[in-house]
Amino acid sequence: MIPATTDPVSIAAIRENGGESIVDWINQHQQSFYILGSCYLSSQQQMEELFYRSILKIQKELPHFKNKTRFETWVTSIFIHSCRELSRDRSLQVSVESATHQGGFKALAQLQRDEKIALVLTYGQGFSQEEAASLLQVSADKMRELLFSGIQSLRNEIWSGSTFNGCLEYQKDYLDYLDRRMERSKKIDLEVHIYGCPQCQEELANFQDIISTLENLTDKIEDLHMPILLMENVKEKLKENEKQRQQKHKKRKRIGLVFASVFVLLIGIGFFTGTFANLYYSWSEEDPQLRAFLQQDLGERLNLEAESEGVKITIKSVIADDVQTLVFYEIEDTVEDSQFMMNYGGGVSVWNEYEIMDNGTYYPKYYPPDLDSDLNNKEKSVYRGKLSLMPLKTEKATIELSINNLHKLNRDSPEQQGFWDYGNNENKTGDWKFEIPVTKQPSVEYALDEVIEIEGIPIRFDKLTIAPTVTIIQFGINRELPEKLIEFVDFNNLEVNNKKVKADMNGTSFVNWQQDSSWSTLQTQFDPLFGEIPKEVNVQLKSVQLYFNDKKTVELDVTPERTQTFEYAGSTISVDMKEDETSTEFVISNYEVKNRAYEWLNFNFVDENGEVPSITEMNSDAIIVDKNGVQYDMNQNLYPYDEIEQPHYFNTLQSARFQGEKMIPKKLEIYGYQKTKYLDDVLKISLE
Repeated sequence: MIPATTDPVSIAAIRENGGESIVDWINQHQQSFYILGSCYLSSQQQMEELFYRSILKIQKELPHFKNKTRFETWVTSIFIHSCRELSRDRSLQVSVESATHQGGFKALAQLQRDEKIALVLTYGQGFSQEEAASLLQVSADKMRELLFSGIQSLRNEIWSGSTFNGCLEYQKDYLDYLDRRMERSKKIDLEVHIYGCPQCQEELANFQDIISTLENLTDKIEDLHMPILLMENVKEKLKENEKQRQQKHKKRKRIGLVFASVFVLLIGIGFFTGTFANLYYSWSEEDPQLRAFLQQDLGERLNLEAESEGVKITIKSVIADDVQTLVFYEIEDTVEDSQFMMNYGGGVSVWNEYEIMDNGTYYPKYYPPDLDSDLNNKEKSVYRGKLSLMPLKTEKATIELSINNLHKLNRDSPEQQGFWDYGNNENKTGDWKFEIPVTKQPSVEYALDEVIEIEGIPIRFDKLTIAPTVTIIQFGINRELPEKLIEFVDFNNLEVNNKKVKADMNGTSFVNWQQDSSWSTLQTQFDPLFGEIPKEVNVQLKSVQLYFNDKKTVELDVTPERTQTFEYAGSTISVDMKEDETSTEFVISNYEVKNRAYEWLNFNFVDENGEVPSITEMNSDAIIVDKNGVQYDMNQNLYPYDEIEQPHYFNTLQSARFQGEKMIPKKLEIYGYQKTKYLDDVLKISLE
């Protein structure tokens, strides 16, 4: 079993002596790591490669290791990552009997992998439940569930044919009781019950026997027939690689990391595949969004730098797929305490765009400035953001990125968080150029065949696209009903394999091509699912924007300063005409919004010939009303729209100004009106 604590002096020695000390430390604990590796791998060749790769990774990342994490926990996280990547490497699939299939460990081998790993980490290697949960990237509740089900499964394998009838209401407390984690009052209650319940006595004893067996795993290593020459073969392989490193890189030296340059070279040729444990990246990447991609091995650190006019730009990483090319960047003002962001088309361009990028399907997404994140509030002179470029045409390319203009972020301006904030901003000009190597990650498309009706209007779901940077639902809205149609659909979230991803608030767009004129085809974007293979898709709808065809013509009273009213859609609407020396203004208003059928009108002013006169100026006022009837005047204050519960956007005033007497309209033609309807529907779509 790996010791629960590590002597700080030994860590200092490992740091000082580098590669040799790491190999020695792994050699001392090879039995525990061999058991852990046996839960994933099934051949001696894989085992040797596992130890070899893990040692290289530890050597590479040792300078970044922080004592906030136990050394053995950190090493185990790297070891588990290597297990995962090797378990997917078919080139190493040699049919050799797994260690856990030998001797007394045959029963353990029959368990589900996650159950097996949970048991080995907690009882075989001495990690706490919390540490083991972090290593497996699962919640505390999920970890307890894995341990309990694993012990039950192992018990049933060992004592097959036996029956266990412990009381269900007390079974959930067995693990805490045996681990001595229970509160005193609950412990007394359980012990009183067990004293009078033979079934629970027997079952608890079985649990204790299983845990005791697991805790003695390393003491029974001889039963596994661990290859005697395993570590010797690994050491020989390390020596050979060190020899090659010295031959190729005689001028490059790194104190304390004998194999670091080999590790960098391996990364460059795609050595890393699979998922990194959270602990592995927790100390090395501050940006949580970028960290999530790196943990899934969907990109690599680039850290390309260019400096101009006292501002340094760092391209941290690029994640490319069939939907977009997502650039993570950092901008540092080295002279003043200012923050800058960049925007595609606003001083940012790709010189070889037409050669390498596909502009036929998706247009780059706009990422507004994120000034509320902890990441962008640490330093006044540093901003970290994202930039979306068009997707690549080919699997690999080099992006020639040119930047000559940056937008200064003003934290005192509430409009800074909006989408239309560039007109009055200060800019920073300079010359920053990058050549960025990029590899496009694959996307997966799933055909959908589901049709629902909302307000009697069919909506069909055509396709689910799971790309590394985004998840997309493509759907169609039928437009054949003459009296009404759905203009827009908003979604709350998408659930796949019990994992929910949020819909992008501004991620719905029309598809450029239309297969059928009676249908509108749209796409909505959600957060990425990171390679999930869906069996069922649950789509939670949020709202639809309805348009009602309801035509009405109103003859206008052209008497100045006189209010004209008319009835429409159950409401009384006012029209006022105002004149000055050169122009005429018509004002349409309705301030009564309670129970109002429409939110805003679609209309035009026409002259006596039915022509639309030239309008020189248009204005409008509006309020937002939430689910509880609370009103927000959008012309007086700026509100976080996305935080308002079920907002309805009501136009209260719309005005149009006409220049000259000949331009005065005679009629108001109303074509219809819009209304938002909120939904609670959850659509379940099976892919099997």
